[in-house]
Amino acid sequence: MNNEQMYLDYLIVGGGIAAGNAVAGIRKEDKAGTIGIISADVDKPYERPALSKKLWTDDSFTEDQIFYDVSEEHQAALMLETEVISIDREAHTVSTNKGETVKYKKLLLVTGGEPKTLEGPKDDKVYAFRSYQDYLKLRNLSGENQHIAIVGGSYIGTELAANLALNNTKVTLIYPQNILGDNRFPEEIAREYEQTYKDNGIEMINATRAERYTKESDKFLLYLNDGTTVEADSIILGLGVSPVLDLAKDAGLEVDDGVVVNEYLRTSDPDIYAAGDIASYPDPVLGRQRIEHVDHARNSGTAVGKVMAGLKEPYDYTPYFYSMIFDISWKAIGTLDPSLDLLIDEVDSGKVVYYLKDDKPVGILTWKIEPDLDQVRNLIDNPPASSEELKGKIRNQEN
Repeated sequence: MNNEQMYLDYLIVGGGIAAGNAVAGIRKEDKAGTIGIISADVDKPYERPALSKKLWTDDSFTEDQIFYDVSEEHQAALMLETEVISIDREAHTVSTNKGETVKYKKLLLVTGGEPKTLEGPKDDKVYAFRSYQDYLKLRNLSGENQHIAIVGGSYIGTELAANLALNNTKVTLIYPQNILGDNRFPEEIAREYEQTYKDNGIEMINATRAERYTKESDKFLLYLNDGTTVEADSIILGLGVSPVLDLAKDAGLEVDDGVVVNEYLRTSDPDIYAAGDIASYPDPVLGRQRIEHVDHARNSGTAVGKVMAGLKEPYDYTPYFYSMIFDISWKAIGTLDPSLDLLIDEVDSGKVVYYLKDDKPVGILTWKIEPDLDQVRNLIDNPPASSEELKGKIRNQEN
């Protein structure tokens, strides 16, 4: 970009899944408007979940399939390895760390999450696993004679632990839960979940947190809060993410746990929108939510793109979240809090867990079955008079 100020009809800050889908959403309604994406990543927008899921498990799924063709297909200008450092709402401009100013008509914030880290030296064999470049490095490292320590029981941590083990890598998983997954699942399911990891040769260190790490010659040493240490060839930090909200806060937008938006994903500024991980939005079934998961990023991205381009249609979709490890596939909608009253329904080859508040489901987990997700949503939105009537309502979807 030259020193002249660029003007864009639609400017997107952030280069993840929500950005890729927003571009497609805009183009469904506006074939000609100018679109730009400013992203700190070195790569164009891509499907991040594939980095810990499908690229490891499906040989027919190739790396080129994860990318969104935002430039080729939708004529979006890409400004990569660039960060927006401030927004001037009155002037309708953003400033970048490269000294550039870009003027916008409509602005979308999809700044996503920043991975949490651990005290220790920066090293290219320590991954706060987030990017396609991280995947390439880790894939190259994985294999026999490698010992990888994974810190944290997050989605990323648990999925990579499973997939590395399936790729002939020695894995140690360190996690704070007494039983892996007991912060989400009932005890009987958490025990099955944890045992599956053990059965696949993964060393499990439960009820423990890593406090810091050091590097001694070519080995890493993790110091755990119980006084013990773990030696490994590389470390993955699966400690979750924090939403990137500074830009929105500094611009004076309304922020709570996330950037507050209405049902059209519009912020407190009528020309600025937010979607994906950072958006605190009014879910029609669950109430106000901030969700860090791919289904929400895809759907809120598409919805906000259409709205920015003039479609008066609210984001009224209730997203689901899911994970797949070894032979276990699970999906869920709503609140997974095992301290709530639980109803466990054994159906077909798996289970359905209802998380109850005042005898009504506020969350539903489907374990080893393939449900009709609209039916799951409907049971939360329109529950039966008694929780006993939930039994048998959700089963394997007919093919």
